[in-house]
Amino acid sequence: MNGFGIGGPRNSFQTLFQNNVSSFAKLVVVGRPRTNDDTVKERLVESATEMFATRPRESITVRALAAAAGTSTAALYSLFGDKDGLIGEVRDRAVAGLFKDLSAVPASDDSLADLYALAVAYRGWGREHRHLYTVLFGGVQSFDPSGAVGAADPVRPLIDAIGRAVSASVLAGDATSIAISIWVTLHGLVTLELGGALDAATAETVFRSTILATLRGWTTPPVFGTLRRAEAAPSC
Repeated sequence: MNGFGIGGPRNSFQTLFQNNVSSFAKLVVVGRPRTNDDTVKERLVESATEMFATRPRESITVRALAAAAGTSTAALYSLFGDKDGLIGEVRDRAVAGLFKDLSAVPASDDSLADLYALAVAYRGWGREHRHLYTVLFGGVQSFDPSGAVGAADPVRPLIDAIGRAVSASVLAGDATSIAISIWVTLHGLVTLELGGALDAATAETVFRSTILATLRGWTTPPVFGTLRRAEAAPSC
């Protein structure tokens, strides 16, 4: 299916170049233990995640990244090829983590409930991994909502749930348009919450009412009428 992809293959030439640089650097430092490589790699990823989430990409140098991780620039080049390679690793981890959490949301016979549960999982991941969220959607790397959706793309569970809802005549419309509408709403809410614009109580109330209103706006007329009547009914 075309449209609204988050994850995607890196440029093949760039990847080949980075791999060659990385392979050459590793030949120069053959004496370094593998466990040390892993430890340094984790420190670089953690430091880069925080730095790219809080500072403009162009202002961050390889030297600054290495210093923040307590290592050398040679180690960064050896492990990632260059700064873009490290950004790619951070991004890949963000994509994989978000996909894992969204994929863990079980499907049920209630497609609207499933979509709301996916929205809750998305918000939960963003709150728990605020720096990764900012790296993924905050401008450090390009995000193209019109890109193709891969099998392990975080938006795949959302697209699948929308497809089930459309097939069941619960939602009406183009699946990609519905997905973008839901994501724009989610992203705005999560960004405001992470930025401190909403206090905890307001964020909770606004999240529920806004997501439900967005979903309701895409429902078929019979479902929309049922939902409105249910909302208007007096609570017991």
